[in-house]
Amino acid sequence: MFRKIRNRFFKPKPGSVAYNREMARKLNGRTIKYVTERLENTDIVIGHSGALIVRGDEFIVFSSSDIVFRAKVDELQASELLSLEGVILTAPDYEHGGVERKIIAYYTYFLKTND
Repeated sequence: MFRKIRNRFFKPKPGSVAYNREMARKLNGRTIKYVTERLENTDIVIGHSGALIVRGDEFIVFSSSDIVFRAKVDELQASELLSLEGVILTAPDYEHGGVERKIIAYYTYFLKTND
């Protein structure tokens, strides 16, 4: 209960480790319709249907029966789309050699919560 009261008045700053952990916790378990990767001026679909999962200190995007993105929670920059229908994730992707990638995961459904 204290955490909810504290979070109402003292929200972590975007980019901080506390903010990254809070966003990962919020996104954990969300189901997704599809995932795209942003490359320079285009978006490419890299997976269909799946979920956003936190396992230990890693954030995993599971889509098309495969792990399409895996990053450390503390390094993950996550920001929801203005429509709240998805999330933009940027971090080194350890599933693909540690190269920094920007992907967008679109939720299967939208359910507004007051977190």
